[in-house]
Order: sequence, then structure tokens, then C-alpha cells
Amino acid sequence: MRSDVTHGFSENVDRLRGALEASCVVGTWDWDHVRGVVTYDAGAARLLTGDAALAEREISGMSAAAAVHPDDREWLAEHMRQAARAGGLVLSEYRVIAPDGAVSWLLSRGRTYRDHFDRPLRSRGILIDITEMRDGGARYVMGSASQAGDPIERAADLAIALKETLGSDAPAELRAAADVLLFNLGHAIAQGWPS
Repeated sequence: MRSDVTHGFSENVDRLRGALEASCVVGTWDWDHVRGVVTYDAGAARLLTGDAALAEREISGMSAAAAVHPDDREWLAEHMRQAARAGGLVLSEYRVIAPDGAVSWLLSRGRTYRDHFDRPLRSRGILIDITEMRDGGARYVMGSASQAGDPIERAADLAIALKETLGSDAPAELRAAADVLLFNLGHAIAQGWPS
């Protein structure tokens, strides 16, 4: 009986992973401002550094954004610094180049957390692949806090915090539930909900 339960759970996790891989949510990131390092999950490491083997490692300097399109690197770095100084919502749209030369568009959405002296401590967020949805319009770039009444923004912030709080030691079913939540929130954000 136990192996049937384990097998059923394994199928559900595999189904979830398949859905996440086919979805718009493609990675998570965590920027430690105090130490000047960023940590990516496998999806974010592959997309932003070009090397999935850098997942769950602390990265600094140019290697942290090696796969970002050269035309987007400078403005993105400046935007991220300004967003960290301002605190609150971090939202930007930019291009990355895969090792095979394919260009993808990403929407990075996260939040900057500050210490009791109002200094940036940490920014955490998700990456959403918007290549298929992009219609050539203007970029999203935003550094101010979201409105308190915006439920999808608040829910996304809480879901990111939940995933970070659970960490890799949490039971697989809890991590899977957090991933489903992030998937659905990422999809809603990518679709522009509420509109």
C-alpha cells in the first residue's frame, strides 16, 4: 500500500513539474544586498548565467547576468540598483540569450526587503518567460511599492516568501504546493490580471 501512495505522489510531482516547465514561471532568484551575491534555482541559473550548474550557488559580478542580452545589461543593472534603494516591488522586462543563440524575453518580478534602518537587505522574486506573449510593446519597469489594495501583487509577494521560507529541506508535497501557487500567480501576472 505504501508504494502505491508513494507512486501516486511521485506521479503528481512529475505532473506538476511538467506543468511548471510548460508554464510561464521559469525560475526564482534571491539577491543578498548585504553580501552582494545572488542565488538562483536551476531555471533562473540556466536563463541568466547560461549554466544550470550554478543553481543554488552564491554568484556575484558579471557572471550573475552573463546570459542577459548585451543591450539590456547596463540599464537592467541600474534599474535593479534603483529598485533595491527604493524598496518594494521590483519589476522589469528584458532579454536573455541561450547558448544556441535563441533570444527569450523574461519578466522578473520580486520584492525588496529592508532592515530597521531602511537599508536594502534582500530582494527575492520569480522569472516569467513572456516570449510567446510579448507583442513588441513597451517594457515593464517599476520600482515603487504596489498598491495595498492589489491582491495579486500581495499574493505573489507572500508566495515568494513562502517558497523561500520552506527551502529545499521542506517535504516535497509542500514545495510542490508552493510551486503550483507560484505557477498560477505567475500566469495571472503574465496575463495582466486584474485588468
